[in-house]
Amino acid sequence: MTRRERAGRFGRVAVLLGGSSAEREVSLMSGRSVLDALRAAGVDAQPLDPRDDGLGALWEKRFDRCFIALHGRGGEDGTIQGFLDTLSIPYTGSGVLGSAVAMNKLATKRIWHAMNLPTADWLVARAGDPAPADAFSRLGPVLAVKPVHEGSTLGLSRVQAPEDLPAALEEAFKFDAEALIEPWIAAQELTCTVLGDEALPLIRIEPAVDFYDYEAKYLSDATRYYCPAGLQEAEELGLRDLCLEAFFALGCRGWGRVDLLRDASGKSWLMEANTVPGMTGHSLVPMAAKAFGMDFEQLVLVILEETVSDED
Repeated sequence: MTRRERAGRFGRVAVLLGGSSAEREVSLMSGRSVLDALRAAGVDAQPLDPRDDGLGALWEKRFDRCFIALHGRGGEDGTIQGFLDTLSIPYTGSGVLGSAVAMNKLATKRIWHAMNLPTADWLVARAGDPAPADAFSRLGPVLAVKPVHEGSTLGLSRVQAPEDLPAALEEAFKFDAEALIEPWIAAQELTCTVLGDEALPLIRIEPAVDFYDYEAKYLSDATRYYCPAGLQEAEELGLRDLCLEAFFALGCRGWGRVDLLRDASGKSWLMEANTVPGMTGHSLVPMAAKAFGMDFEQLVLVILEETVSDED
């Protein structure tokens, strides 16, 4: 089957983008990239922004399926997935359970910990409560503080002194009522794209700043990416298997990304899973797909193919 013939199987496709989360601008960039690629491949694809267009158009315009490019709350947390399930409209990526669990960093860590998968120790702080007095004694000399429900490193702080912890928590509480406190691990940053049942080549990330923040992810041209990641083959394959196990443990499916850190001793730590990763010009999933021999058009078609059943 040619690419054009495959495109015809999808019918009318809504690319969901934008939304109302703190990651709206990134979602707009991702959605436009996906939309352009689908149209270039011959797919009848139309943009739909839930914030501006509402969701009534999904049935008014008789869309056959959705490519979800919504990041953050409302798009990546099971909310839109449940709505589409109710309408019986197929969609890309994880379902309600996997989306909701992966969006919740605390639930994610609890599951990985219960399955003896490597993830760093943690504490939880809640808005209105005092900062945990034992955070530094339990977790180490430098801490990472971040919202429980958020992506794109929004609300993330690096904390080196106890007196700075309350301010870091307040920054996290701008995005969520709960914050996760973890040890700050000085390590290589790695990421693994999951596509169907396949783990694509790892990418090693070297930001030009202290850590891989929002600007380094989406705006800076100074961040360097290495794919292959420079690991020995056995370690690379082992980490890919670990990321697959971690992804499926959360109930995720279709496509996504698992982020991890590799410290100086060679030990790796799972950080989080993303069920709707970025698809911008700076994004990691297209980089991994390219190293795997897949261009951007092929990538979006493979992701969309997961929505097609044998009856379609």
